[in-house]
Amino acid sequence: IGSFIFLGPTGVGKTELCKALAELLFGDANAMIRMDMSEYMEKHSVSKLIGSPPGYVGFEEGGQLTEKIRRRPYSVVLFDEIEKAHPDVFNILLQVLEDGILTDSQGRRVDFKNTILIMTSNVGAAAMTGPARGALGFAQSENTQSDKEKADAKAMEALKATFRPEFLNRIDDIIIFNRLGESDIRAIAHLLLAEVQKRMEAIGISMTFDDTVAALVAKEGFDPIYGARPLRRAIVRLVEDAFSGAMLEGRFQAGDKAIAKAEDATVLFEKAEG
Repeated sequence: IGSFIFLGPTGVGKTELCKALAELLFGDANAMIRMDMSEYMEKHSVSKLIGSPPGYVGFEEGGQLTEKIRRRPYSVVLFDEIEKAHPDVFNILLQVLEDGILTDSQGRRVDFKNTILIMTSNVGAAAMTGPARGALGFAQSENTQSDKEKADAKAMEALKATFRPEFLNRIDDIIIFNRLGESDIRAIAHLLLAEVQKRMEAIGISMTFDDTVAALVAKEGFDPIYGARPLRRAIVRLVEDAFSGAMLEGRFQAGDKAIAKAEDATVLFEKAEG
């Protein structure tokens, strides 16, 4: 259906967008097949994608990539951190990108024509997180469009220096992800807190979060290097662990309504009346 490279620093939502695409296009977030390319760094590991040659151990099992596509032909296929893959992997990908067909070690043709191929890469991330976009804290508002264009140009240069032209020419589009700003981090914090609310509802507790909680989580959970990845850990530490302690103390039980507010870098929980 299409092939794309998602280029950007870690923790900006490349993988999450793949999950969202799978749910939107195929009705199921699990319709995403993730291939961790750090597992295919060595030459001998490349054959695992299409299966071991006849006579070798694992021949009957088929390929790790081809078998997954055979079982789920309508899917988003994510090749995560593609720059870590051995060069021979790209010979396999060239065949898929050109013909939409891949032949496994047992001679069976596997059809990729109903898949979306997405390759993520951190190549050029230094340019995208450097001074042009603000190296510390949230992305600064004074960064101009010109700064962004310069950083993107450097990232594209790094991409072209890393991958062969015949590979890049077969990609439909290269999408560069921006660094996350303060408003982005807060929006993600609200989404993650909504997930906590659903889990609380499952145990019979109605929880409401004051805006100060999202602000605290965004502040404590943002990292200029790792992006939004630490947000979940911040929520576990500030919200889930704290509320678990309150439940163990007997302050809350099923059927209660809880209000969460942040004060002095701590999340406090109050029982709502009625």
